[in-house]
Amino acid sequence: MVKIVWLSDLHFVTQGDVQGHDPRARMRALVDFVNRHHRDCSFCIISGDLADRATAPDYAHLAEFLAQIEMPVFPMVGNHDNRDLVRSNLLLPKNCMAEFIQFSIPTPDGLMVCLDTQKAGSDAGEFCAERTSWLKGVLEAAKGTSVYLFMHHPPMRLGLPMLDPDNMQDGDAFLDFVSAFPEVKHLLMGHVHRPIAGTVRGIPFASMRAVLYQAPSPVPAWDWDSFTPSREAPNLGIITIENGDLNLQYTQFCEYSLGAPMTLLPEPHPGQMEE
Repeated sequence: MVKIVWLSDLHFVTQGDVQGHDPRARMRALVDFVNRHHRDCSFCIISGDLADRATAPDYAHLAEFLAQIEMPVFPMVGNHDNRDLVRSNLLLPKNCMAEFIQFSIPTPDGLMVCLDTQKAGSDAGEFCAERTSWLKGVLEAAKGTSVYLFMHHPPMRLGLPMLDPDNMQDGDAFLDFVSAFPEVKHLLMGHVHRPIAGTVRGIPFASMRAVLYQAPSPVPAWDWDSFTPSREAPNLGIITIENGDLNLQYTQFCEYSLGAPMTLLPEPHPGQMEE
């Protein structure tokens, strides 16, 4: 059995806050929780948006937090990230592509493949011919081995009107490509800050809640002018894979109030109010 810590959307900054949330408080709680409860995991995968503003000090400070996690950590890039700064501040596997932050992690229970879906200058994602060619080679070499694809941008619509437009562009072509390989067993995605699961082209998929803040559910409707993060606690994912079966546990690692703006703290229940 392989056991993995899955993180997404840290949106780390070394000073200040992001959407009113304190990423340093959340990271301290995350590191303590993982080291206390999940030291038996083989490694940790972070599916992008490591930093929010993508400055060198942000990545340097984040690297100090990640170095405290008592297992190997594999960082990926999202639309907020800077590839050059990720390379110069964080450790990447030796089999990482030269131009893109795309690599694979072999385990006794399957091959974890971490994809780079970043599109320069855009919040949306893409998967170009060069990245596709690399993935084709990996999937062909993995014949008969279960493959699990991690990526930042979902390649399909998830029923999130404010977020779907910034998913992977030409995602249908990507799905047509990967669904031709029976080795691909699961798609695991970040970016949307929401927990969503289902199947697409017959492949199971799951998206991950964020470490820093959560996006509201699509109902009641909202838009970017009225956007406020939902009052949901930060999560990490614990993945176990054994005998071809994948289990994902969405796990709260601290109280919502830790690192959250006071203006967004839940209203007290009427029964808890003072008379």
